[in-house]
Order: sequence, then C-alpha cells, then structure tokens
Amino acid sequence: MINTTCELPGYNPPSDEIIEILRKCRTIAVVGLSPKESRDSNRVAKYLMDQGYEMVPVNPGQREILGKPCFRTLRDIPFPIDMADLFLNPTRVPPVVDQAIETGVHAIWMQEGVVHNESAQKAGKAGILVVMNKCIMKEHMKMKNC
Repeated sequence: MINTTCELPGYNPPSDEIIEILRKCRTIAVVGLSPKESRDSNRVAKYLMDQGYEMVPVNPGQREILGKPCFRTLRDIPFPIDMADLFLNPTRVPPVVDQAIETGVHAIWMQEGVVHNESAQKAGKAGILVVMNKCIMKEHMKMKNC
C-alpha cells in the first residue's frame, strides 16, 4: 500500500522563538521563488520586501525576479544570508539544507506543505533554527499584531 499522507513536523519552535527569528533574520534567500506574480512564493517575497527584508531570489531557471539578481543555488550567493525560505517539494529539501549548513545560515524556514524532519534534525544539529509547514508572511502578520 502506498503512503499518501504528508509528513508532519516533528518539532517547531514556540511562537516567541519564531518572532525572534523574524526580528533577527533580515536577509532572506527565497529558494524556489517564482517570477509569476500569481504564485505564493512571489506574493510572500514581495510582502517581505515591503516589510523591509532583503530578498535574495534562488531559482536556477531565472536571471532576475522582483528586480533582484537571481542565483542558481545558495552556494552561489556571494554574501551572507540570515535565512533560507524554502518553497520546494519536500523531496528537494535535503540538498538545499546541506547548502544552508555549508553557507552558515541562521535559520531555515519551510513554507506551508514543506516538511522534512530528517533534514530539520540535521540542520538543528548544525545549530540552525528550523521552522516547518508555516507561512512566513502569516507569521509576520501575527507578530505585527502582537
């Protein structure tokens, strides 16, 4: 029988830690950012830019998104990144988490529907904070209303 259920997060930081991540992580690489305005990744990235965050598009098929140069991978970004925000199929998460560990990000945020517990544990052991299956825009809006 095929398992058709989605993986659930084994752990997520409490709300106060999520707020702290959002306050401290100001430069965010959006991995899987779409150039299409109708896509969630594009709307979320635009929202975060409007809130004063520095967005760094990561999409190997694009040269520029939202007026910013686009990088093929996290490894290709020539400056420090605070957070990697993942808009990816969960099967594509492990190599991106490996790159995040190599490049020294402080946090990895997996958007709604993106969960990979094994990669989250690996990142946690490397000292990286991980949030899974949560929309960064929704969490930021909640923080603003506190």
